[in-house]
Amino acid sequence: MSGIAPARQETLLPTGLDPVPRQVVDQLALADPVAWPVAPGWQPLVAEFFQSQVGRDLLEFLRQRLQAGVSVFPPQPLRALQLTAPEAVRVVILGQDPYHGRGQAEGLAFSVAPGVPLPPSLQNIFKELRRDLGTPFPSFPEPGGSLVRWARHGVLLLNTCLTVEEGQPASHAGRGWERLTDAIIRKVSKEAAPAVFMLWGAHAQGKRALIDASRHLVLTANHPSPLSALRPPTPFIGCGHFSQARAWREQHGASGSTESGG
Repeated sequence: MSGIAPARQETLLPTGLDPVPRQVVDQLALADPVAWPVAPGWQPLVAEFFQSQVGRDLLEFLRQRLQAGVSVFPPQPLRALQLTAPEAVRVVILGQDPYHGRGQAEGLAFSVAPGVPLPPSLQNIFKELRRDLGTPFPSFPEPGGSLVRWARHGVLLLNTCLTVEEGQPASHAGRGWERLTDAIIRKVSKEAAPAVFMLWGAHAQGKRALIDASRHLVLTANHPSPLSALRPPTPFIGCGHFSQARAWREQHGASGSTESGG
């Protein structure tokens, strides 16, 4: 399954980005979980959610919005669960909801589709990555801001709400996705190998109670948005999360390392 890392040295937040071909479809076409593949380890949890009343209500809401002609992003809401299997999770980065500009969202928190200009928050993530690790980022800003490679190497890039309408941030908040993503966080906390959770901003930090801090490293800072990245009490720029994650992973038996992590 694509969510399982290949047989090679484990990497954590690799500095290279894959030049993944641009998706032909840039918006949701069907409100049908059958069209949203996930890694086998997530399947029971996802199936249980969509069989629940909350899940059924969410699908009905999505169908109604699509029938009304609204553009909903991304085309694959569960893509993070497709690319990162639960047994492969080494890092969890929590976002809020997908980018709401056409062609931006690709189903991974903070990631944008290939060829799309880098949003300011993603620029700050790359800036802190380079500052913290002291290594060059030769592909920045080309070939772009797709974080697919991170997802394929154990970084679960999870938004807490998984769809959004064009030009309407947080338009699908409170419609049911949070029930599923809370269950995903609990599953990783309970069942995954020791992992690093990066909680950037108040919304992500609101999920802290779902994480067993006795098993996992929980790092918190302001959101990387330009509105908060440099503000106290915990500015994102200068937070050192990437080096802390690498050091912690090495202490907890990561098999091998790269310039960006172990």
